Amino acid sequence: MGKRLTIGVLAHVDAGKTTFCEQLLYHTNSIRKRGRVDHQDAFLDSDRLEKERGITIFSNHAAFEMGENRYFLLDTPGHMDFSAEMERAISAMDYAVLVVSCVEGIQAHTEQVWKLLKEYEVPTFFFLNKTDRTGADAQRVLSQLQKRMSAGVCDCSGSFEKQEWKEELIERVAAEDDGLLERYLEGEYDESLWCHTLQKLVKQRKLFPCFQGSALQDEGIDSFLTGLDQITCPKEDDGNFSATVWQIRHDIRKERVTFLKVQSGILHAREEVDILLADGTKAKEKVNELRIYHGTRFTTVQQVHAGELCAVTGFTQVHPGDRIGEKCFHQDYHLVPMLGAKVIVPKEVPLRTVLENLRQLEDEDPMLGVSFEESLQEIQIRVMGEIQLEVLREVCKERFSLDISFGDCQVLYRETIAEEVVGYGHYEPLRHYAELHLRLSPAPRGSGISFDSECPTDILAQNWQNLVRTHVFEKKHKGVLTGSELCDVKVTLLTGRSHLKHTEGGDFREATYRAIRQGLEQLLYQDKMILLEPYYAFSISLESEQAGRLMADLQRMECSFGSPQMEEERMILEGRGPATVLSGYGREFISYTRGKGVMSFWFDGYEPCKHQQEIVERIGYQRERDLENPSCSVFCSHGAGFPVPWDEVQNYIHCK
Repeated sequence: MGKRLTIGVLAHVDAGKTTFCEQLLYHTNSIRKRGRVDHQDAFLDSDRLEKERGITIFSNHAAFEMGENRYFLLDTPGHMDFSAEMERAISAMDYAVLVVSCVEGIQAHTEQVWKLLKEYEVPTFFFLNKTDRTGADAQRVLSQLQKRMSAGVCDCSGSFEKQEWKEELIERVAAEDDGLLERYLEGEYDESLWCHTLQKLVKQRKLFPCFQGSALQDEGIDSFLTGLDQITCPKEDDGNFSATVWQIRHDIRKERVTFLKVQSGILHAREEVDILLADGTKAKEKVNELRIYHGTRFTTVQQVHAGELCAVTGFTQVHPGDRIGEKCFHQDYHLVPMLGAKVIVPKEVPLRTVLENLRQLEDEDPMLGVSFEESLQEIQIRVMGEIQLEVLREVCKERFSLDISFGDCQVLYRETIAEEVVGYGHYEPLRHYAELHLRLSPAPRGSGISFDSECPTDILAQNWQNLVRTHVFEKKHKGVLTGSELCDVKVTLLTGRSHLKHTEGGDFREATYRAIRQGLEQLLYQDKMILLEPYYAFSISLESEQAGRLMADLQRMECSFGSPQMEEERMILEGRGPATVLSGYGREFISYTRGKGVMSFWFDGYEPCKHQQEIVERIGYQRERDLENPSCSVFCSHGAGFPVPWDEVQNYIHCK
């Protein structure tokens, strides 16, 4: 059996990615007719919304063959609003092809894609597209890639058309290998040896092959395919089944379909595989049907091998980012939504119906973060941008016959703590009992919520401790400044108490939530709560004479940046700053650069908000009225439960 590899294609929107994919499928006889985006007949852009908008919204894939080798082509969205979908697809790629326009060069989204490929350590090819267009300059773009992305970007154009490598490529490969360099200096050259070395260097992300052509005019496609087939390596396989869940969809019968990338081993139909649940325990899921998709069509098969993309029915508990089989774990994604929006529902439509349907969309895109505020009877979602909201509205109308709309996008803040504190939670209405003491400690920025226990099992049984751990992670805990998500906190179980007769599982849920909240109330009283705001890292390129205006604006927006870099007559400035100000700077930037400047933004974590009090007052969160997140505890006296405010709980607690 030949190679089995997944090849992902990525690009900034309008770089010609979809047309490039059409050519690859056509040249390998995988499709009979080449479609076009402007003709609304592209093979992989099959959704109505994709056809109408002329952009890729959902990742789709198709298979093609070259000799004994089989490849799975994965087409991804190019618009920044759908970058979360793109990142999920990256987790399934063996190799990536980054398409760059020879006219526009490196664009905003191109750099974000490159950084993600680096994070996931995906070997990458470049295809410089649109060489036929007025203003195209492949050499200029190649130079940009070498300066701004990697010096390892090497020109492979012209070396695979006639199976004769150019001298420049021969030298470039030899320069990366001492053995080859010695042979080269002695006048020796063996193409098979050079090709094997190039395979290894590309796999190690030391070299990045670069081809060029025009997808629209069908130029450079055969050369690229030949190079792809020769330069890629077979996938390593230890024989034990392992796969990555990279996508969840629901088919026309509303059946849940789980898309997998098989990393190693073989998966059979009707087989049971190991999965990891949210509480850290293992379970099993059974494959009902095993499918191989080609666009919207699929065929059922009895088995799939390492390197292949497949889809299964029957899985109900796995989610994108899960690794299943021999190696079970969950991979968190790097891109996170920084905007939230309220769902506006017509009065005649039950909120629960809308919530149920949005939960299905959240199953497919976990980044939506659908939440329901019972006290306000309000649904909130998280998004990447305005275009995503427009698409969501159309999807709800088409799939669920729901005519909903959304409020204005608001920046999503987070909250963390500045000092360590011990929170107390007690829950003892009649015939219930649980008490917990939890230490909340500041954790490194970006670490999220973690859990540990210092409580002996002879004080609190291990099964109850496991339950506490589950309750810490089962929901996003709210801060007390603005009601934003709590993050970067380590929760440590110090002690606890159960009752042999009256304690039930739900009692520790209540005690956990109340202990965390009570600790936060203490810190708020001490002015030790911190509001965090999202930050962008940026790379800005513009003409040198406009540099003064740019740097003055960035300083005014309280951004930090390094020393300018000169590239011919243009200046490149890199730095970081609050997303709240940078996200609205685009129009002003385009105006004074007359459209010639290029801004690239990407999420770069959360930092303390510089105007915390102002934001807290503007949001006006009333924590006392948030009945779903109480800070009080419940004690029992004379057969009846009574609430004790957070600031008096320590006078009533049972554990000492």
